[in-house]
Amino acid sequence: MKLIIVPTDFSPLADNAMKYAIDMAEAINAKIMLLNAYQIPISYTEVPLATFSLDQIQQLSKEKLKETKEHVDTITGGKIHVYTESVLGDISEEVYKLCKTLEPYAVVIGTRGVSGVGRFFMGSNTLAILGKTDTPVFVIPPGVTFKKYNKIGLATDMHDVVENTPVEPIRKLINTFNAELYVLNVDFEKQNFSTTTPEEYLNLDTMLAGLNPIYENIENKDVDEGISEFAEKNNLDLLITLPKKHSFIEKVFEKSHTRDLIHHSNIPLLCLQVKQGELVY
Repeated sequence: MKLIIVPTDFSPLADNAMKYAIDMAEAINAKIMLLNAYQIPISYTEVPLATFSLDQIQQLSKEKLKETKEHVDTITGGKIHVYTESVLGDISEEVYKLCKTLEPYAVVIGTRGVSGVGRFFMGSNTLAILGKTDTPVFVIPPGVTFKKYNKIGLATDMHDVVENTPVEPIRKLINTFNAELYVLNVDFEKQNFSTTTPEEYLNLDTMLAGLNPIYENIENKDVDEGISEFAEKNNLDLLITLPKKHSFIEKVFEKSHTRDLIHHSNIPLLCLQVKQGELVY
């Protein structure tokens, strides 16, 4: 049975992502693991502050997870099998460990939450999780609810598509929901068009054989704006983005389109990376 890992800090943003994961689990017959990672309290002032002890934080984490599980059991009538995991550590590292051990179907995470026990859901933590795991990660904006995927967009820069496109999870997702696939490439006055671009299109079309993708070339100076506008105008239910793991220097100087989409998109994102050794053809 499939497993969905749902990191939570018990904030409204995390609760919304959890509800999204619950509905997804019902749709694909999956189990859920609620994960809360807590950290040692640190005081940044010279004046002593009244803080919780580590034992108190651990107990609070477990109690909140128990309450959340009971709530899920109530609203689903016990139809969804829910596990809970309370750990001391960094959220991205703990998600990585669980993904490596359990090989879940996906991670579902909220973004921009700033309250709760852990304060984990600022954009940097979402990106940290993406940087450490090659498990599919669904990023859920505030207020978004799960619905059947009828139209799915795949954002690509049409560079090195064979090496950078994880075909199997895309194929499984499209086939599971019998969805339409739109391949989105944003360019302005063909500034990124090169002699290899037609070959990249041919390679991608071969890789996506049987899925009948619809190719959309979007004219916009801003990649993120172009993708977001198309997604909203055409009522896409999900947008697949392919974050690339860059070197430290590249991270400093190169704009991250995935980062900007995470911060600004009103459509759920599915972030996919090619697993080491994965064959794509």
